[in-house]
Amino acid sequence: MSAAQTGVAVDARQAGQRVDEVLDRLAATGDRAACAAAEELVRVLMEFYGAGLARITERLGENGLRPLLDDELVASLLALHDLNPEDVHARIGRALRSVREPVELLDFDAASGVLRLRAAATGGCGCGSSEAGSSGVPRDVADALAAFAPEVTSVEVEKAAPAPALLQIGTRPQAPARVR
Repeated sequence: MSAAQTGVAVDARQAGQRVDEVLDRLAATGDRAACAAAEELVRVLMEFYGAGLARITERLGENGLRPLLDDELVASLLALHDLNPEDVHARIGRALRSVREPVELLDFDAASGVLRLRAAATGGCGCGSSEAGSSGVPRDVADALAAFAPEVTSVEVEKAAPAPALLQIGTRPQAPARVR
């Protein structure tokens, strides 16, 4: 029974990691022929599923795909097979809109894959609302970018300048009236 039939969500990143782990285990055996065969099998399956997705996207057309582009798994598969009708900048925007973290897009260098963001100023203590990875990029931002825009290979986050302190001006308390 497939994940779709059981209602279990499929995480594209975890599936990719599992494939890598299996290939690494095969490579660790030292059997070059088995390793080469496994890598060829992965390539052939990718081509097969890519061709099927290409046919689906062709028949649906760009307007038929629009409702599917917000789904991380679908967007990830379309981007993986270079079938997403949106350009990378639109997909980066879609990824950033899908997360809780308030971030501002500064720049994306397509040649290097480096995305520059500014963490939006937050109220209160100034801490982010989600856990950041070792790179300082919040986990939800990294996951969304991996799904929607895999061309982003690195993210640099600039901290927002702290908001200036609020100066509160009130009226001076009145002095007690003098008795003469």
